[in-house]
Amino acid sequence: MRNVLWLFQMGLLYAVTLPIGVMPLRLALRVGSLIGLMGYFIWGSRRRIAVDNISHAIQAGFIDNSVSASGLTKEHFRNLGKYAAEIVRIYHGFGSKILDRIEVEGIDNYQRAREKGKGILLITGHCGNWELLALAVSFKVSPVGAVARPINNPYFNSLIERVRKRYGNSVIYKKGALRAIISRLRKGGTVGILIDQSVLPAEGVVVEFLGRPAWAIKSPSLIARKTGASVVPVFIRRRDNGSHLVKIHPEVELSDAEDLEMAVLEDTKRFTSFVERYVMENPAEWLWIHRRWKRVRD
Repeated sequence: MRNVLWLFQMGLLYAVTLPIGVMPLRLALRVGSLIGLMGYFIWGSRRRIAVDNISHAIQAGFIDNSVSASGLTKEHFRNLGKYAAEIVRIYHGFGSKILDRIEVEGIDNYQRAREKGKGILLITGHCGNWELLALAVSFKVSPVGAVARPINNPYFNSLIERVRKRYGNSVIYKKGALRAIISRLRKGGTVGILIDQSVLPAEGVVVEFLGRPAWAIKSPSLIARKTGASVVPVFIRRRDNGSHLVKIHPEVELSDAEDLEMAVLEDTKRFTSFVERYVMENPAEWLWIHRRWKRVRD
């Protein structure tokens, strides 16, 4: 029965996405924006989470208080729709125009880190079109092993995996990922990790994020210290003309604290600050619908 449901979901997905995939890019983005707006009105539970998260960020002074939480949430949902439309076009084979227009800033930062020969750990967040970011890096810079969670529907997961593997990328699923990550880095490869979601206490440390304590993943620090890999932040944002800019930052210097727990905490704070800065500069392009501050009391 579950298999039938999964197949039905995939059939419905194809029926919805194929027209978006074949229509002109400008129209596809408009349709995606409209679908995102519909999500704003229909997906009430996530809308309320986003409004609450943004309200706290405004009150803490990280977002201009002239912006309303509901208005920014609506813009965020529109952006999610646009991101989905772009990935749909790439899956259906119409993504060349999107990828060709992406500009990469800071390739020299990547090359300097690569010259060390210890591998590169790219850190980023659910910022801008993060799925497009992985494709853009592989298309313009170098293949990446992207760490991801599998999707429950295996057919949908297979679809997303095929998109992620385009242009030489590979997918490292979180279950048993540590060994694969370390192996790739020790061979001088590149691994990308999203660092901005809430994690279980055993997996993280508590840091300040947008004025509130939040659990942050500590494995990037531990992996970098074990392998000697360079930690390089990378982000993507949409420009006013509709194209995208990928920015590769200089390698992050790790803490020199002698106590490992303190060093990991300081490293994680430094890594998280890049996501925080991105959110402050591009408030409608971060994933506000996630319960980022769960498990921690204000």
